[in-house]
Amino acid sequence: MTPPARSLPQATESVCPVCLRRIPAEYVLDPAEEGIPSVLLRKECPEHGVFSVPVWRGMPDFRSWVRDKTPSHPRHPFVERERGCPFDCGLCPDHAQHTCTGLIEVTGRCNLRCPVCYASAGEQVAPEPSLERIAFQMDRLRQASGACNVQLSGGEPTVRDDLPEIIRMAKARGFALIQCNTNGLRLGTEPGYAASLREAGLDSVYLQCDAADDAAHEILRGRRCLPEKLEAIRVCGEAGIGVVLVATVAAGVNADRLWPLVEMGLRLGAHVRGVHFQPMSSFGRCPWRSDGAPRVTLPEIAAELERQSQGQIRWTDFHPPGCENALCSFSAVYRRNGETLELVQGASSCCDCGETPSAAEGARKAKAFAARHWSAPASPAAARDGDAFDRFLASAGIEQRFTVSCMAFQDAMTLDLERVKGCCIHVVSPSGTLIPFCLYNLTSFDGTTLYRGRV
Repeated sequence: MTPPARSLPQATESVCPVCLRRIPAEYVLDPAEEGIPSVLLRKECPEHGVFSVPVWRGMPDFRSWVRDKTPSHPRHPFVERERGCPFDCGLCPDHAQHTCTGLIEVTGRCNLRCPVCYASAGEQVAPEPSLERIAFQMDRLRQASGACNVQLSGGEPTVRDDLPEIIRMAKARGFALIQCNTNGLRLGTEPGYAASLREAGLDSVYLQCDAADDAAHEILRGRRCLPEKLEAIRVCGEAGIGVVLVATVAAGVNADRLWPLVEMGLRLGAHVRGVHFQPMSSFGRCPWRSDGAPRVTLPEIAAELERQSQGQIRWTDFHPPGCENALCSFSAVYRRNGETLELVQGASSCCDCGETPSAAEGARKAKAFAARHWSAPASPAAARDGDAFDRFLASAGIEQRFTVSCMAFQDAMTLDLERVKGCCIHVVSPSGTLIPFCLYNLTSFDGTTLYRGRV
């Protein structure tokens, strides 16, 4: 049964990209686009005027893709409702989704100077959090969200020499998946480093990799660095660490080279668990103001994957999420067949939770999916001699599965407060509050923040 289509215009709330005040907004059909289904988010600030931005261009139809779900409120809200969304995050009692991934920033330093960086890494670096502070953040995340997945981020986490100890702290607290968000430079240049992280308990690497060639890295990362990334992928495989390739996608930069990155991931081994695309959003350090960014929408990514793969991937393969808001992401699960992909029909992915899912069930499936699919596959010996879970993974063929996914983060132009309330990726602030990723990193046209550097 297909979810009922919603009519347009569709009302919501957003913020002014100049002053960040809460203002009414609506989704409307774009009259300027002929022959291409296109939807704008339009809003008006009484002081700064009208703003509009494309949020959906192409098929599937916006109105049939969007669907409701039963909310799942935080079991332990850390703040009270006072001014209302987006000003009371912590999470407040109105938030409609549990945490799937808790993100802890362990440093503001970085060994790259990317022109595009949501965290503005390397600028006005504050003192790094102590191990005691990070332990406090982990305990607060565990209290709020149970055994969710945890991602260690920054800055660049590997610039901390005590990263193995931080990983051991997370392991001791029983988080479902321990992942490191990294550019891979240290992994790819320091012998034995990947093995030390795996020994400490690291399950997965969320590896910044924008293309299968270095032209995009030169633009988005400020230098050519693909050889180091390829070496990082290789040594992670030897160490038994799963790898997800993560590409920032910008129109005119690398949107026309998505499929070669998928093909590269398939060639590099079964420990490369998938490719995750992130369309350009303007927050933190960025060469484009958010009203002029080279945007690519979710359906355009799906259409490009179909076109570039010559139909091996189709936009109809992709599901809206059962966890976060439907406008935030899509994904599909495939089976490797050499260097080609076959769709796994009916696979229980993080984005396939039934026609009318509850947010709680979506969160449960998302956490389980990431823990099972983003870790490196068990070795044949482990599958034969290991525990019941190892044998289950082998019998289910999960070691041959490969995910293709995409997440559209929101900036000051695209922010929809209904989407924010359904967010399941939460930054654990230094004070121990949990804040949706897009709100934590939100910046106005002049760089004013709502939360980063203020909590």
